[in-house]
Amino acid sequence: MHFNNASPLVVQINGNYLKLKAGYLFPEIARRVKAFKDANPEADLIRLGIGDVTEPLPRSCRDAMKSAIDELGTEDGFRGYGPEQGYVWLRDQIAEFDFKQRGCDVSAEEIFISDGSKCDSSNILDILGSGNRIAVTDPVYPVYVDSNVMAGHTGGLSNSGQYVGLSYLPLSATNGFKAPLPKDQVDLIYLCFPNNPTGAVASKQELARWVDYAKSNDALILFDAAYESFIQDEDIPHSIYEIDGARECAIEFRSFSKNAGFTGTRCAFTVLPKTLRGTTDNGEKIDLWSLWNRRQSTKFNGVSYIVQRGAAAIYSQEGRAQVKGLVNFYMENASIIRNNLSECGLEVYGGEHAPYVWLKTPEGMESWEFFDFLLGKANVVGTPGSGFGFAGEGYFRLSAFNSRLNVEKAMKRISSIYST
Repeated sequence: MHFNNASPLVVQINGNYLKLKAGYLFPEIARRVKAFKDANPEADLIRLGIGDVTEPLPRSCRDAMKSAIDELGTEDGFRGYGPEQGYVWLRDQIAEFDFKQRGCDVSAEEIFISDGSKCDSSNILDILGSGNRIAVTDPVYPVYVDSNVMAGHTGGLSNSGQYVGLSYLPLSATNGFKAPLPKDQVDLIYLCFPNNPTGAVASKQELARWVDYAKSNDALILFDAAYESFIQDEDIPHSIYEIDGARECAIEFRSFSKNAGFTGTRCAFTVLPKTLRGTTDNGEKIDLWSLWNRRQSTKFNGVSYIVQRGAAAIYSQEGRAQVKGLVNFYMENASIIRNNLSECGLEVYGGEHAPYVWLKTPEGMESWEFFDFLLGKANVVGTPGSGFGFAGEGYFRLSAFNSRLNVEKAMKRISSIYST
């Protein structure tokens, strides 16, 4: 058989990727920082941009991981593939300490261990149809938007920087960074509390409004609670399942990344109640738990035994105390940032129940303009608000995830700018 005259093979790409903005927010920050560092090699940069933790893993987690490694080195203790949904002893602990003790009706079987809530909030689209009308806040964690663009659930980018086909719910100081209910009926709603990037939280009454809306409109809430451990007020809900009716309309994403320092270790979980239903093209009701279970069993081999043992140690008496110490440390950093920026005369939000401080850029500066200003004048790296959406323009995010020394140095540098 001869192929000399055959046309060259052309592999088709997923054209939806071409609709994405020029660069994901954090790689763009890295590009600008590298360019600055190349031009100023002696500059002592302090990075308060990306929300990556800096403090060591809790001792209880480290000890549990070491024991797990030794266990795998024995014939009796060796394990190969684990359950794709996660080991039951970890899921039982999560159900008890994170949900049942807060009055939430969540069983271990409804908890799926994963390698990150960022991954899960994207992967969940695998079991959801392309015709759903989607609502996101603005500003918003970019993954919610970009993953829908990649999946072909949106149109192109409009002149305003928003994607056609998405319903944007504006957050601002005027509404206390609390999203209004959609004016038009939507099917899929992304909510994040404590909020990234604004640091805002939602009361039980406010979450109840969303649950009522979702149930009235047969909508599904995708609730990102990755920062729930930073909440300082016991009256503020940590889980959407503290709200009556949420089991019929919400999926919740959680993570060990920020509270226990697992950003590099990778462990998180998603709660998908067995009472959730979706609709097929012909109107048949299907339970979403079975679809997600099938998806995970097919596409995911589970989190390593070693890491899951480390995660389980978080729920020991020592582990809980050590995690609380980490949370308190970062929240003290947030308080230092918030207080110092306020003293500089800047308009500051967040930082009270979340490790992020959201500030209004001074003197009408645009977000990226303030990024370059802060980088050049104070050698401090933050995150431009416009990178989180059209309504984030004119705002800026600083992260409390750094050493105490670096946070204090950064605030001293910024203060010196505004004291002259």
